[in-house]
Amino acid sequence: MNALVWFRRDLRADDHAALFHALKHHERVFCAFVLDTDILDALPRADRRVEFIVDALRVLDADLAALAPGAGLIVRHGTAREQIPALAAELGVDALYFNHDDEPDALRRDADVGATLLARGVQVESFKDHVVFERSEILTGSRKPYGVFTPYKNAWLREINPFFLSSYPVGRYAAHLAEAPPRGVPSLGDIGFEPAGLAAALSGGSAGAQRLFDEFLERIDRYGDARDFPAAKGPSYLSTHLRFGTISIRRLAREAWTRAYAPTGGQAVSAGAQVWLSELIWRDFYHQVLHHHPQVVGGAFRPEYDRIAWADGPDADADFEAWCQGRTGYPLVDAAMHQINETGYMHNRLRMVVASFLIKDLGIDWRRGEAYFAEKLIDFDLAANNGGWQWASSSGCDAQPYFRIFNPVNQSEKFDPDGKFIKRYLPQLAKLPPKLIHAPWLAKPAELAACGIVLGRDYPEPVVRHETARMATMARYAVVKDRTFPDA
Repeated sequence: MNALVWFRRDLRADDHAALFHALKHHERVFCAFVLDTDILDALPRADRRVEFIVDALRVLDADLAALAPGAGLIVRHGTAREQIPALAAELGVDALYFNHDDEPDALRRDADVGATLLARGVQVESFKDHVVFERSEILTGSRKPYGVFTPYKNAWLREINPFFLSSYPVGRYAAHLAEAPPRGVPSLGDIGFEPAGLAAALSGGSAGAQRLFDEFLERIDRYGDARDFPAAKGPSYLSTHLRFGTISIRRLAREAWTRAYAPTGGQAVSAGAQVWLSELIWRDFYHQVLHHHPQVVGGAFRPEYDRIAWADGPDADADFEAWCQGRTGYPLVDAAMHQINETGYMHNRLRMVVASFLIKDLGIDWRRGEAYFAEKLIDFDLAANNGGWQWASSSGCDAQPYFRIFNPVNQSEKFDPDGKFIKRYLPQLAKLPPKLIHAPWLAKPAELAACGIVLGRDYPEPVVRHETARMATMARYAVVKDRTFPDA
Protein backbone atom coordinates (compact mmCIF):
# COMPACT_ATOMS: atom_id res chain seq x y z
CA MET A 1 0.00 0.00 0.00
CA ASN A 2 1.17 3.53 -0.86
CA ALA A 3 0.66 6.71 1.13
CA LEU A 4 1.21 10.42 0.60
CA VAL A 5 2.36 12.72 3.41
CA TRP A 6 1.29 16.32 2.88
CA PHE A 7 3.72 18.73 4.56
CA ARG A 8 2.40 22.17 5.52
CA ARG A 9 3.56 23.96 8.69
CA ASP A 10 5.85 21.05 9.67
CA LEU A 11 8.87 21.41 7.40
CA ARG A 12 11.23 18.85 8.93
CA ALA A 13 11.90 15.14 8.51
CA ASP A 14 12.54 14.25 12.15
CA ASP A 15 10.01 13.84 14.97
CA HIS A 16 7.13 14.29 12.53
CA ALA A 17 3.83 12.71 13.55
CA ALA A 18 2.18 12.23 10.15
CA LEU A 19 5.37 11.03 8.49
CA PHE A 20 6.02 8.52 11.27
CA HIS A 21 2.53 7.02 11.11
CA ALA A 22 2.56 6.83 7.32
CA LEU A 23 5.95 5.11 7.26
CA LYS A 24 4.91 2.69 9.97
CA HIS A 25 1.76 1.53 8.19
CA HIS A 26 2.63 1.71 4.47
CA GLU A 27 5.21 0.09 2.24
CA ARG A 28 5.86 3.13 0.06
CA VAL A 29 5.44 6.70 1.30
CA PHE A 30 5.69 9.80 -0.88
CA CYS A 31 6.23 13.27 0.60
CA ALA A 32 4.81 16.45 -0.89
CA PHE A 33 4.41 20.18 -0.31
CA VAL A 34 2.15 22.55 -2.21
CA LEU A 35 3.15 26.15 -2.80
CA ASP A 36 -0.50 27.10 -2.49
CA THR A 37 -1.56 29.91 -4.80
CA ASP A 38 -4.65 30.49 -2.66
CA ILE A 39 -2.15 31.91 -0.16
CA LEU A 40 0.72 33.07 -2.36
CA ASP A 41 -1.38 35.17 -4.73
CA ALA A 42 -2.30 37.51 -1.87
CA LEU A 43 1.35 38.21 -0.96
CA PRO A 44 3.80 40.79 -2.29
CA ARG A 45 6.32 39.40 -4.78
CA ALA A 46 9.11 39.86 -2.24
CA ASP A 47 8.01 38.13 0.96
CA ARG A 48 10.36 36.86 3.64
CA ARG A 49 8.01 34.04 4.57
CA VAL A 50 8.04 32.62 1.06
CA GLU A 51 11.82 32.92 0.99
CA PHE A 52 12.03 31.09 4.32
CA ILE A 53 9.71 28.33 3.09
CA VAL A 54 11.61 27.72 -0.15
CA ASP A 55 14.88 27.59 1.78
CA ALA A 56 13.37 25.16 4.31
CA LEU A 57 11.98 22.98 1.50
CA ARG A 58 15.46 22.53 0.05
CA VAL A 59 16.73 21.35 3.42
CA LEU A 60 13.74 19.05 3.89
CA ASP A 61 14.30 17.55 0.45
CA ALA A 62 17.93 16.84 1.35
CA ASP A 63 16.99 15.43 4.75
CA LEU A 64 14.53 12.99 3.18
CA ALA A 65 17.19 11.89 0.70
CA ALA A 66 19.59 11.30 3.58
CA LEU A 67 17.03 9.01 5.23
CA ALA A 68 16.60 6.79 2.15
CA PRO A 69 18.39 6.74 -1.23
CA GLY A 70 16.25 8.31 -3.92
CA ALA A 71 13.74 9.78 -1.48
CA GLY A 72 12.88 13.44 -1.61
CA LEU A 73 10.17 16.05 -1.59
CA ILE A 74 7.61 16.49 -4.36
CA VAL A 75 6.76 20.18 -4.68
CA ARG A 76 3.74 21.44 -6.60
CA HIS A 77 2.67 25.01 -7.38
CA GLY A 78 -1.07 25.65 -7.52
CA THR A 79 -4.06 25.37 -5.22
CA ALA A 80 -3.79 22.62 -2.62
CA ARG A 81 -7.44 21.75 -3.22
CA GLU A 82 -6.49 20.70 -6.75
CA GLN A 83 -2.86 19.64 -6.43
CA ILE A 84 -3.15 17.15 -3.55
CA PRO A 85 -6.01 15.09 -5.06
CA ALA A 86 -4.29 15.19 -8.45
CA LEU A 87 -0.99 14.05 -6.95
CA ALA A 88 -2.70 11.28 -4.97
CA ALA A 89 -4.25 9.99 -8.20
CA GLU A 90 -0.97 10.31 -10.10
CA LEU A 91 0.93 8.33 -7.47
CA GLY A 92 -1.84 5.80 -6.90
CA VAL A 93 -1.81 6.19 -3.12
CA ASP A 94 -4.26 4.51 -0.79
CA ALA A 95 -3.99 7.10 2.01
CA LEU A 96 -3.23 10.75 2.69
CA TYR A 97 -1.49 11.75 5.93
CA PHE A 98 -1.04 15.26 7.31
CA ASN A 99 -0.75 17.15 10.59
CA HIS A 100 -3.46 19.37 12.04
CA ASP A 101 -3.78 23.06 11.31
CA ASP A 102 -6.59 24.72 13.27
CA GLU A 103 -6.70 28.02 11.40
CA PRO A 104 -10.22 28.41 9.94
CA ASP A 105 -9.07 28.72 6.31
CA ALA A 106 -6.85 25.67 6.73
CA LEU A 107 -9.68 23.64 8.24
CA ARG A 108 -11.90 24.46 5.27
CA ARG A 109 -9.12 23.57 2.84
CA ASP A 110 -8.41 20.28 4.61
CA ALA A 111 -12.10 19.39 4.69
CA ASP A 112 -12.38 20.01 0.94
CA VAL A 113 -9.29 17.93 0.14
CA GLY A 114 -10.39 15.18 2.52
CA ALA A 115 -13.88 15.01 1.04
CA THR A 116 -12.50 14.73 -2.48
CA LEU A 117 -10.17 11.89 -1.56
CA LEU A 118 -12.65 10.01 0.62
CA ALA A 119 -15.09 10.04 -2.30
CA ARG A 120 -12.40 8.27 -4.34
CA GLY A 121 -11.82 5.67 -1.64
CA VAL A 122 -8.56 7.18 -0.37
CA GLN A 123 -8.06 6.98 3.41
CA VAL A 124 -7.40 10.33 5.14
CA GLU A 125 -5.50 10.51 8.45
CA SER A 126 -4.45 13.58 10.43
CA PHE A 127 -2.44 14.04 13.62
CA LYS A 128 -1.44 16.46 16.34
CA ASP A 129 2.04 17.82 15.75
CA HIS A 130 2.19 21.62 16.00
CA VAL A 131 1.52 21.93 19.74
CA VAL A 132 2.05 19.77 22.82
CA PHE A 133 -1.62 19.75 23.84
CA GLU A 134 -4.31 20.66 21.34
CA ARG A 135 -8.03 21.24 20.97
CA SER A 136 -9.81 19.59 23.93
CA GLU A 137 -6.90 17.81 25.59
CA ILE A 138 -6.70 20.34 28.43
CA LEU A 139 -10.14 21.19 29.83
CA THR A 140 -11.56 22.44 33.13
CA GLY A 141 -13.15 20.11 35.66
CA SER A 142 -16.49 20.83 34.00
CA ARG A 143 -15.04 19.79 30.61
CA LYS A 144 -14.95 23.31 29.22
CA PRO A 145 -12.03 25.11 27.55
CA TYR A 146 -10.00 27.44 29.72
CA GLY A 147 -10.38 31.17 29.28
CA VAL A 148 -7.66 32.22 31.74
CA PHE A 149 -4.03 31.34 31.23
CA THR A 150 -2.75 30.56 34.74
CA PRO A 151 -5.30 27.78 35.46
CA TYR A 152 -4.63 26.44 31.97
CA LYS A 153 -0.89 26.44 32.61
CA ASN A 154 -1.35 24.66 35.94
CA ALA A 155 -3.51 22.01 34.27
CA TRP A 156 -0.95 21.70 31.46
CA LEU A 157 1.84 21.10 33.98
CA ARG A 158 -0.24 18.53 35.86
CA GLU A 159 -0.91 16.63 32.64
CA ILE A 160 2.55 16.73 31.09
CA ASN A 161 4.85 13.72 31.29
CA PRO A 162 7.61 12.22 29.12
CA PHE A 163 5.05 10.43 26.92
CA PHE A 164 3.66 13.70 25.53
CA LEU A 165 7.17 15.02 24.90
CA SER A 166 8.70 11.94 23.29
CA SER A 167 9.86 12.07 19.68
CA TYR A 168 8.40 10.12 16.79
CA PRO A 169 11.24 7.82 15.58
CA VAL A 170 10.92 8.49 11.87
CA GLY A 171 14.25 6.91 11.08
CA ARG A 172 13.07 3.50 12.26
CA TYR A 173 10.86 3.14 9.19
CA ALA A 174 12.79 5.34 6.74
CA ALA A 175 13.26 2.44 4.32
CA HIS A 176 9.59 2.85 3.39
CA LEU A 177 10.23 6.26 1.82
CA ALA A 178 9.45 6.07 -1.88
CA GLU A 179 11.68 7.40 -4.61
CA ALA A 180 10.68 10.93 -5.55
CA PRO A 181 10.29 12.23 -9.11
CA PRO A 182 13.42 14.22 -10.09
CA ARG A 183 11.83 17.69 -10.30
CA GLY A 184 13.28 19.08 -7.09
CA VAL A 185 12.37 22.28 -5.25
CA PRO A 186 11.56 25.30 -7.43
CA SER A 187 13.40 28.57 -7.00
CA LEU A 188 11.73 31.80 -5.91
CA GLY A 189 11.81 32.95 -9.51
CA ASP A 190 10.11 29.77 -10.69
CA ILE A 191 7.03 30.68 -8.63
CA GLY A 192 7.07 34.39 -9.44
CA PHE A 193 8.82 35.70 -6.32
CA GLU A 194 12.09 37.48 -5.65
CA PRO A 195 14.47 37.62 -2.65
CA ALA A 196 13.14 39.68 0.23
CA GLY A 197 16.23 39.89 2.41
CA LEU A 198 15.87 36.88 4.68
CA ALA A 199 18.18 37.22 7.69
CA ALA A 200 21.09 34.79 7.62
CA ALA A 201 20.17 33.61 11.12
CA LEU A 202 16.87 32.30 9.73
CA SER A 203 18.36 30.35 6.85
CA GLY A 204 19.02 26.63 6.76
CA GLY A 205 15.60 25.21 7.53
CA SER A 206 15.69 22.48 10.17
CA ALA A 207 19.48 22.60 10.42
CA GLY A 208 19.35 26.33 11.04
CA ALA A 209 16.68 25.83 13.69
CA GLN A 210 18.84 23.31 15.52
CA ARG A 211 21.81 25.71 15.47
CA LEU A 212 19.68 28.46 17.00
CA PHE A 213 18.34 26.11 19.64
CA ASP A 214 21.79 24.84 20.59
CA GLU A 215 22.97 28.43 20.97
CA PHE A 216 19.93 29.37 23.05
CA LEU A 217 20.46 26.47 25.44
CA GLU A 218 23.78 28.02 26.43
CA ARG A 219 21.89 31.04 27.83
CA ILE A 220 18.46 29.64 28.67
CA ASP A 221 19.15 29.98 32.40
CA ARG A 222 19.30 33.78 31.94
CA TYR A 223 16.17 33.96 29.80
CA GLY A 224 13.90 35.25 32.56
CA ASP A 225 16.20 38.22 33.20
CA ALA A 226 17.19 39.03 29.61
CA ARG A 227 14.03 38.47 27.59
CA ASP A 228 12.49 41.93 28.14
CA PHE A 229 15.46 43.97 26.94
CA PRO A 230 15.42 44.41 23.15
CA ALA A 231 19.09 45.43 22.94
CA ALA A 232 20.13 42.20 24.70
CA LYS A 233 20.40 38.71 23.28
CA GLY A 234 17.55 37.35 25.36
CA PRO A 235 14.93 35.55 23.23
CA SER A 236 15.40 32.16 21.60
CA TYR A 237 14.67 33.61 18.12
CA LEU A 238 12.93 30.32 17.31
CA SER A 239 9.45 31.74 16.68
CA THR A 240 9.73 31.52 12.89
CA HIS A 241 10.99 27.95 13.08
CA LEU A 242 8.11 27.05 15.38
CA ARG A 243 5.64 28.69 13.01
CA PHE A 244 6.81 26.62 10.06
CA GLY A 245 7.69 23.51 12.03
CA THR A 246 11.36 23.37 11.08
CA ILE A 247 11.91 22.27 14.66
CA SER A 248 9.65 20.08 16.78
CA ILE A 249 7.68 21.67 19.61
CA ARG A 250 8.16 18.41 21.51
CA ARG A 251 11.93 18.81 21.22
CA LEU A 252 11.79 22.32 22.67
CA ALA A 253 9.23 21.64 25.39
CA ARG A 254 11.03 18.46 26.47
CA GLU A 255 14.28 20.32 27.00
CA ALA A 256 12.55 23.20 28.79
CA TRP A 257 10.42 20.94 31.01
CA THR A 258 13.37 18.75 31.96
CA ARG A 259 15.51 21.73 32.94
CA ALA A 260 12.64 23.51 34.67
CA TYR A 261 10.94 20.69 36.57
CA ALA A 262 12.84 17.42 36.19
CA PRO A 263 16.58 18.12 35.99
CA THR A 264 18.88 15.13 35.82
CA GLY A 265 22.49 14.44 36.67
CA GLY A 266 22.60 16.78 39.64
CA GLN A 267 21.56 19.84 37.61
CA ALA A 268 19.82 22.67 39.40
CA VAL A 269 16.31 23.73 38.44
CA SER A 270 16.54 26.43 35.78
CA ALA A 271 14.37 29.47 36.50
CA GLY A 272 15.00 30.68 32.95
CA ALA A 273 13.72 27.41 31.53
CA GLN A 274 10.58 27.75 33.65
CA VAL A 275 9.85 31.16 32.16
CA TRP A 276 10.54 29.95 28.62
CA LEU A 277 8.32 26.90 29.09
CA SER A 278 5.53 29.27 30.15
CA GLU A 279 5.92 31.03 26.81
CA LEU A 280 5.55 27.70 25.01
CA ILE A 281 2.45 26.97 27.08
CA TRP A 282 1.00 30.37 26.09
CA ARG A 283 1.37 29.17 22.52
CA ASP A 284 -0.69 26.04 23.24
CA PHE A 285 -3.22 28.20 25.09
CA TYR A 286 -3.81 30.54 22.16
CA HIS A 287 -4.17 27.61 19.76
CA GLN A 288 -6.86 26.01 21.91
CA VAL A 289 -8.62 29.39 22.11
CA LEU A 290 -8.67 29.59 18.32
CA HIS A 291 -9.98 26.03 18.09
CA HIS A 292 -12.85 26.54 20.52
CA HIS A 293 -13.60 30.19 19.64
CA PRO A 294 -12.95 30.72 15.92
CA GLN A 295 -15.04 33.90 16.14
CA VAL A 296 -11.93 35.65 17.51
CA VAL A 297 -10.83 35.95 13.89
CA GLY A 298 -12.34 39.34 13.17
CA GLY A 299 -14.15 39.82 16.48
CA ALA A 300 -13.42 40.27 20.16
CA PHE A 301 -13.30 37.18 22.35
CA ARG A 302 -15.33 39.23 24.81
CA PRO A 303 -18.02 40.54 22.46
CA GLU A 304 -18.92 43.53 24.60
CA TYR A 305 -15.61 45.06 23.48
CA ASP A 306 -16.91 45.23 19.94
CA ARG A 307 -19.08 48.13 21.14
CA ILE A 308 -16.04 50.40 21.42
CA ALA A 309 -16.06 53.30 18.97
CA TRP A 310 -12.54 53.40 17.57
CA ALA A 311 -10.98 56.48 16.02
CA ASP A 312 -11.57 56.71 12.28
CA GLY A 313 -11.44 59.23 9.48
CA PRO A 314 -8.46 61.07 7.94
CA ASP A 315 -6.80 61.94 11.26
CA ALA A 316 -6.93 58.35 12.45
CA ASP A 317 -5.60 57.16 9.10
CA ALA A 318 -2.70 59.62 9.37
CA ASP A 319 -1.93 58.40 12.89
CA PHE A 320 -2.05 54.81 11.72
CA GLU A 321 0.34 55.58 8.87
CA ALA A 322 2.71 57.31 11.30
CA TRP A 323 2.60 54.22 13.52
CA CYS A 324 3.26 51.88 10.57
CA GLN A 325 6.21 53.93 9.36
CA GLY A 326 7.73 54.58 12.79
CA ARG A 327 7.00 58.32 12.84
CA THR A 328 5.02 58.69 16.08
CA GLY A 329 7.62 60.77 17.88
CA TYR A 330 8.02 58.14 20.61
CA PRO A 331 11.48 56.64 20.02
CA LEU A 332 10.93 53.14 21.42
CA VAL A 333 7.68 52.76 19.46
CA ASP A 334 9.30 54.06 16.29
CA ALA A 335 12.42 51.92 16.65
CA ALA A 336 10.25 48.84 17.11
CA MET A 337 8.26 49.63 13.97
CA HIS A 338 11.48 50.13 12.02
CA GLN A 339 12.61 46.73 13.27
CA ILE A 340 9.52 44.95 11.94
CA ASN A 341 9.58 46.86 8.65
CA GLU A 342 13.29 46.23 8.04
CA THR A 343 13.62 42.67 9.32
CA GLY A 344 10.17 41.07 9.58
CA TYR A 345 10.76 40.49 13.29
CA MET A 346 9.86 42.39 16.45
CA HIS A 347 10.99 41.74 20.00
CA ASN A 348 8.14 40.41 22.15
CA ARG A 349 8.24 43.19 24.75
CA LEU A 350 8.04 45.72 21.95
CA ARG A 351 5.05 43.95 20.40
CA MET A 352 3.16 44.73 23.60
CA VAL A 353 4.41 48.32 23.70
CA VAL A 354 3.51 49.20 20.11
CA ALA A 355 0.16 47.42 20.34
CA SER A 356 -0.76 49.32 23.48
CA PHE A 357 0.31 52.57 21.82
CA LEU A 358 -1.80 52.00 18.72
CA ILE A 359 -4.88 50.97 20.67
CA LYS A 360 -4.73 53.08 23.81
CA ASP A 361 -2.72 56.12 22.78
CA LEU A 362 -4.01 56.51 19.23
CA GLY A 363 -7.43 54.93 19.83
CA ILE A 364 -7.19 52.80 16.69
CA ASP A 365 -8.95 49.47 16.29
CA TRP A 366 -6.70 46.58 17.32
CA ARG A 367 -7.69 44.71 14.16
CA ARG A 368 -5.77 47.22 12.03
CA GLY A 369 -2.62 46.52 14.00
CA GLU A 370 -3.25 42.78 13.90
CA ALA A 371 -3.52 42.92 10.11
CA TYR A 372 -0.31 44.95 9.81
CA PHE A 373 1.61 42.42 11.90
CA ALA A 374 0.09 39.62 9.80
CA GLU A 375 1.50 41.30 6.69
CA LYS A 376 4.97 42.03 8.07
CA LEU A 377 5.94 39.34 10.60
CA ILE A 378 7.90 36.41 9.24
CA ASP A 379 6.82 34.43 12.32
CA PHE A 380 3.15 35.36 11.87
CA ASP A 381 0.91 32.80 13.51
CA LEU A 382 -2.81 33.54 13.50
CA ALA A 383 -3.51 32.15 16.97
CA ALA A 384 -0.62 33.91 18.70
CA ASN A 385 -0.97 37.17 16.78
CA ASN A 386 -4.69 37.38 17.43
CA GLY A 387 -4.22 36.43 21.07
CA GLY A 388 -1.53 39.05 21.57
CA TRP A 389 -3.53 41.86 20.01
CA GLN A 390 -6.66 40.97 21.93
CA TRP A 391 -4.57 40.84 25.11
CA ALA A 392 -3.30 44.36 24.42
CA SER A 393 -6.80 45.63 23.65
CA SER A 394 -8.25 44.01 26.80
CA SER A 395 -10.81 42.20 24.66
CA GLY A 396 -9.38 38.69 24.69
CA CYS A 397 -8.73 35.70 26.91
CA ASP A 398 -7.01 36.66 30.15
CA ALA A 399 -6.25 40.08 28.68
CA GLN A 400 -4.57 42.94 30.49
CA PRO A 401 -7.08 45.10 32.41
CA TYR A 402 -8.78 47.80 30.37
CA PHE A 403 -7.19 50.52 32.51
CA ARG A 404 -3.65 49.19 32.07
CA ILE A 405 -2.05 51.45 29.52
CA PHE A 406 1.67 51.17 28.86
CA ASN A 407 3.48 54.48 29.17
CA PRO A 408 5.85 54.33 26.17
CA VAL A 409 8.41 56.58 27.84
CA ASN A 410 8.49 54.54 31.04
CA GLN A 411 8.78 51.34 28.99
CA SER A 412 11.67 52.86 27.08
CA GLU A 413 13.50 53.97 30.21
CA LYS A 414 13.02 50.59 31.87
CA PHE A 415 13.79 48.20 29.03
CA ASP A 416 16.19 50.20 26.85
CA PRO A 417 17.79 52.40 29.53
CA ASP A 418 20.86 53.37 27.50
CA GLY A 419 18.91 53.73 24.27
CA LYS A 420 20.99 51.06 22.50
CA PHE A 421 18.02 49.56 20.70
CA ILE A 422 16.63 52.97 19.78
CA LYS A 423 19.96 54.07 18.31
CA ARG A 424 20.21 50.89 16.26
CA TYR A 425 17.00 51.68 14.36
CA LEU A 426 16.87 55.47 14.72
CA PRO A 427 20.47 56.53 14.03
CA GLN A 428 19.38 60.16 13.76
CA LEU A 429 18.99 60.07 17.55
CA ALA A 430 22.36 58.43 18.20
CA LYS A 431 23.95 61.53 19.70
CA LEU A 432 21.24 61.98 22.33
CA PRO A 433 22.31 60.95 25.84
CA PRO A 434 20.20 58.36 27.70
CA LYS A 435 18.42 61.02 29.74
CA LEU A 436 17.03 62.62 26.56
CA ILE A 437 16.61 59.80 24.08
CA HIS A 438 13.38 58.38 25.51
CA ALA A 439 11.42 61.65 25.16
CA PRO A 440 13.26 64.10 22.89
CA TRP A 441 10.44 66.65 23.02
CA LEU A 442 11.27 67.24 26.68
CA ALA A 443 14.83 68.26 25.86
CA LYS A 444 15.80 71.91 25.83
CA PRO A 445 16.37 73.44 22.39
CA ALA A 446 20.05 73.94 23.20
CA GLU A 447 20.40 70.26 24.14
CA LEU A 448 18.85 69.17 20.87
CA ALA A 449 20.96 71.65 18.92
CA ALA A 450 24.12 70.29 20.54
CA CYS A 451 23.18 66.90 19.08
CA GLY A 452 22.33 68.33 15.66
CA ILE A 453 18.63 67.53 15.99
CA VAL A 454 15.67 69.68 15.05
CA LEU A 455 12.30 68.17 15.99
CA GLY A 456 9.98 68.17 13.02
CA ARG A 457 12.95 67.95 10.66
CA ASP A 458 15.22 65.15 11.91
CA TYR A 459 12.68 63.43 14.09
CA PRO A 460 8.93 64.04 14.46
CA GLU A 461 7.13 65.72 17.29
CA PRO A 462 4.85 63.31 19.21
CA VAL A 463 1.61 62.62 17.34
CA VAL A 464 -0.21 62.53 20.67
CA ARG A 465 0.48 63.30 24.31
CA HIS A 466 0.29 60.13 26.37
CA GLU A 467 -1.44 61.74 29.35
CA THR A 468 -4.18 63.23 27.18
CA ALA A 469 -4.58 60.03 25.19
CA ARG A 470 -4.96 58.00 28.36
CA MET A 471 -7.98 59.99 29.46
CA ALA A 472 -9.55 59.63 26.00
CA THR A 473 -9.02 55.86 26.20
CA MET A 474 -10.70 55.68 29.59
CA ALA A 475 -13.71 57.42 28.13
CA ARG A 476 -13.67 55.20 25.02
CA TYR A 477 -13.61 52.01 27.08
CA ALA A 478 -16.35 53.17 29.43
CA VAL A 479 -18.96 51.95 26.95
CA VAL A 480 -17.93 48.34 27.61
CA LYS A 481 -19.14 48.29 31.20
CA ASP A 482 -21.41 51.31 30.87
CA ARG A 483 -19.56 53.09 33.62
CA THR A 484 -16.52 55.25 34.21
CA PHE A 485 -13.33 53.29 34.75
CA PRO A 486 -11.19 53.74 37.86
CA ASP A 487 -7.91 55.56 37.76
CA ALA A 488 -4.84 53.37 37.58
